[in-house]
Amino acid sequence: MSIGQRHWAIAEGYIPSDSPGPGRAFESHETACLLSAGNQGTHVTITLYFSAYHPLGPYRVTVPAARTLHLRFNDLNDSEPVPRDTNYACMIEPDVPILVRHTA
Repeated sequence: MSIGQRHWAIAEGYIPSDSPGPGRAFESHETACLLSAGNQGTHVTITLYFSAYHPLGPYRVTVPAARTLHLRFNDLNDSEPVPRDTNYACMIEPDVPILVRHTA
């Protein structure tokens, strides 16, 4: 089964620099939920866009076939960490169709 798209845009994102408490459970939860529902895994490229400076990325992740990956944006650091206290948007581009949902 092949469902989804190969180009996704999330037009809003923001990771605050402070947390309401200690530990990972209290960190910001800007997440892209990636679903590779088919029988083929996918390599995903993510590029972040900002109003005041050049894009960051590419960040790269892999989602195995028939699996989901809940990717926290504050875990991205391939090219450099996602800036805190800064609005951003992103493009998510897998090499096979997937489904994407943004949660905060």
